[in-house]
Amino acid sequence: MLSIYSLDFPLIFFFISFSLFSLDSFPKSMDWEPLAAAKASISPYDLLFQALALIPFSHYFFAASFLFLIFLYSFLEIHFLQDLLTLFRGDPVTLNYNSCSELAQSVVANCKILQGRYLATPWLSSPHLQTAFLSFLGRPPPLTYRRHLFRAFDGGTIALDWLTYTDVVGGTSCMLDSSAALKGDKTPIVIVIPGLTSDSAAAYVKHLAFNLARQGWNVVVSNHRGLGGVSLTSDCCYNAGWTEDLRKIIDHIRCEYPEAPLYAVGTSIGANILVKYLGEDGANTPLVGAAAICSPWDLLICDRFINRRPMQKLYDRALTVGLQGYAQLHQSILSRLANWEGIEKSSSLRDFDNHATRVLRKFETVDTYYRRSSSTNYVENVSVPLLCVSALDDPVCTSEAIPWDECRLNENIILATTPHGGHLAFYEGITASSIWWVRVVNEFFGVLRTSPHIEGRKKMQGSTMPKPLQSSIDQAPYLNVMEDGMVTAMSNEQTDAFVEDISNEHTTHSNKDEGTISDKGTSVDLTDKLNPEKQIMQQVEQNVKDLIVPVQGRIDKLSRRSRQSIWLLVYIAVITTWPFVGSVLLSVLKRRFKTFKPGTLFRK
Repeated sequence: MLSIYSLDFPLIFFFISFSLFSLDSFPKSMDWEPLAAAKASISPYDLLFQALALIPFSHYFFAASFLFLIFLYSFLEIHFLQDLLTLFRGDPVTLNYNSCSELAQSVVANCKILQGRYLATPWLSSPHLQTAFLSFLGRPPPLTYRRHLFRAFDGGTIALDWLTYTDVVGGTSCMLDSSAALKGDKTPIVIVIPGLTSDSAAAYVKHLAFNLARQGWNVVVSNHRGLGGVSLTSDCCYNAGWTEDLRKIIDHIRCEYPEAPLYAVGTSIGANILVKYLGEDGANTPLVGAAAICSPWDLLICDRFINRRPMQKLYDRALTVGLQGYAQLHQSILSRLANWEGIEKSSSLRDFDNHATRVLRKFETVDTYYRRSSSTNYVENVSVPLLCVSALDDPVCTSEAIPWDECRLNENIILATTPHGGHLAFYEGITASSIWWVRVVNEFFGVLRTSPHIEGRKKMQGSTMPKPLQSSIDQAPYLNVMEDGMVTAMSNEQTDAFVEDISNEHTTHSNKDEGTISDKGTSVDLTDKLNPEKQIMQQVEQNVKDLIVPVQGRIDKLSRRSRQSIWLLVYIAVITTWPFVGSVLLSVLKRRFKTFKPGTLFRK
């Protein structure tokens, strides 16, 4: 080994010397400009495109698909990965209620579903997918209602669709005659108030009616005027703040079945109407329990929310199309009462309300209508056990409108919220065959039915109660807007209510004398007639309260969340601006590095 290395060493030394000599003898006056010009003539973008062209097309397809899935996951607010990381355990239900309320504590203690978790159907792990599935498929159970027609005091017709235990006991529904329901029947009755442009045929209404009837309840769906296949028979339509129809229907059912406890469930806009009614009548209502599902609470906030993001604008447009379809059904009435051309050209709910509701109800602005129709102003006066269920990811009724503090202050309200669920959907199970909030309402009413507090509530109904809150939205003469947006004029004439039984093809007149109808539909006190000044002062005080209470509530919410909001805004600002700021800093550093290095070499 040593001899070999010693023989090769002179050869290695020769090559090194030759190399140094060659470099030293290289002409130093050589012109480098042609070489630099040749390099400059080759565009780096051409080189980049040539390199990209070498990448197979399938790789581009997979990359584009991956980016599209990321966008879709974010745009549809899918939470499948979150559910997967929690091993599909679901999210706990958050309950807000007055800790000093014995009624709320006893009810919550016996409602096992409210103490558990909610897990959305895995393949519907998105509020938009759930809401769309409910609207287009829904998988409602097969059933057939028994219809009665209720004639209101102004001549309007309201369809009441009944479903009882005997209708569904065999798994399918059957028609019953009117003799099946007796005056002395003590079976509890649940009154269902559907949402915007919804009726008894809606999937979620059928789910609720079927499950309650299967548990032994009598269910009656109160369709809004002009819906349920019934034409408008007067110049009055329902709207988001119109409680008079609900009040008269409850009184009628109470008169027909005096021994049966009455409960009510409102969904979406129907929930807003129900809560507003409970606040207006206070302890005077004959209801012993109620549930509000996905209520909008504050219509003004929901109006701002539904026009905020592209996805919400799709819902806004879809609801507007539904209202325009309703208007087409009743064009003969609405065309002479509202701005029909504006209704046809409406591109949003706000436009529709501006051309229909504001004109017919004679509101100064659409915001005035929204403020006076919002149920959040009446929460504090609710005097019956009320369960409120909302999803924090509701794409229509935003959680920003939920009156958290007002619900906690009222001893009769239990507010249950879940992180997911969509709007009225809350599908659960791998087959999406059941709706979570339907089971919650069923259990809640079952607990109330056996609660000792209900007996005390029934005794209180016969005693003297404070006068209900006055609401200027229900005062006549008026032109009423349906919650779908339809509006019509309503007279002050007094007529007796009657019910028409379709199955027996005869009309049964109610024996109940409605008495003198006031602006709100309640009897007018003679003292108030003799003291118009007192009436005016009370109205002024109420109007002032209607203006102050919403503003004060918003200020309280802002002050409570201001500190968290500031830090959240700082975090969002850092996250959203970092890509731009980082790229700018990188480019600046690169420029400095470029200018610094050649200068150093020249100095050397």
